Amino acid sequence: MSADRLPLTGFRIVSAEQYGAGPYGTMFLAQLGAEVIKIEPPRKDGKGGGDTARSVGPHFLREGESLYFQGFNLNKKSLTLDLNAPAGQEVLHRLVATAHGMVNNLRGDLPARLGLTYGALSEVNPAIVCAHLSAYGRDNDRARWPGYDYLMQAEAGYMALTGDPDGEPQRMGLSMVDFISGTIIATGFLAALVDAQRTGKGRDVDTDLFASAIHQTSYPALWYMNHGTKTGRTPRSAHPNATPSQTVRARDGWLFVMCQLPKFWTIMIDRVGLDALAGDPRFATNADRLANRAELTEILDAHFSAQPMAHWQRLLEGHVPVAPVYELDQALDNPWLDTIGMRDTVHHPDRESVTVLASPLKIDGKRLPNRAAPLLGADNDAILEELGYDPDEVAQLRAGGVV
Repeated sequence: MSADRLPLTGFRIVSAEQYGAGPYGTMFLAQLGAEVIKIEPPRKDGKGGGDTARSVGPHFLREGESLYFQGFNLNKKSLTLDLNAPAGQEVLHRLVATAHGMVNNLRGDLPARLGLTYGALSEVNPAIVCAHLSAYGRDNDRARWPGYDYLMQAEAGYMALTGDPDGEPQRMGLSMVDFISGTIIATGFLAALVDAQRTGKGRDVDTDLFASAIHQTSYPALWYMNHGTKTGRTPRSAHPNATPSQTVRARDGWLFVMCQLPKFWTIMIDRVGLDALAGDPRFATNADRLANRAELTEILDAHFSAQPMAHWQRLLEGHVPVAPVYELDQALDNPWLDTIGMRDTVHHPDRESVTVLASPLKIDGKRLPNRAAPLLGADNDAILEELGYDPDEVAQLRAGGVV
């Protein structure tokens, strides 16, 4: 796909971001063609600097350039800038004057202090959209609190919904609150950007990890708030209502079968050779199957454990919703990823070929193009020159630790 045909080509977005949630959201914007300029703290005395994600191990392309960082920052540019310095604020204002958006995922009290709000930047650019992703929001008593994904999973009830009913509270294996929060802020930003293009007036857009996490409790939240129904953990990761919609034991592993609709139950027992269950009153309706889920699980385990996963997959796929329960290596070695183009490679200065995941989005039937995440400060000179700084001024900024 040609870069000049991507939907956000021509839009410049400045982002003061770090770690996971914010960079995940802006990476979508960069993959869609926006020029995303990532502001990072400069090194001091040749040490440190940059997004803390650059230092997350265990795998590195070079010292201070982690493979972890590549997972959140493809297609971006890097500008090191001390936003606490007056000269750094001057660079920021020159940059914002040329931009369409300003995104950050800093602690809730920092955007105002660092001048990243619409109120602070609208005089420089009335159409600028300022998007804020914090841990708990900018307008409450928790604004100064630091926060991370796992804390949100704890307080929003996720850990009490995950795992075996008799086990300890468990977090999800991935940082899903970070990912959904990044997606939410990208959605809000794009909506405000559309309006700014129509009206010439920008605005602030906010979300936070906690609000995003709570929002994802979705229908169980409504069940509780309206009827007092408390959804808890279920054995075999089962759906709270539909049955069987759970893991079953195959000879060499596990399968997840989902008879969400009555027809899938009928099709499943027919295709796997459990026709006798059709006349069993314990399993006549979904309500009956739910009431007798433990007995049904024993029957399914005994039957499915006679053959390997692949056998049952062949019988059910395309007819009943079914999937093997893979280890992470099996999931990533699955040839289906190549079939649908979800594996990509990018060139990095320190490695000829870095394997990355492709964007889940397609435009005109094609996956979005990727390039490696930038080295720290890789775009300093080009951006500063574009903003009107001559070589002597750039040298002064560098000597003063501003960039």
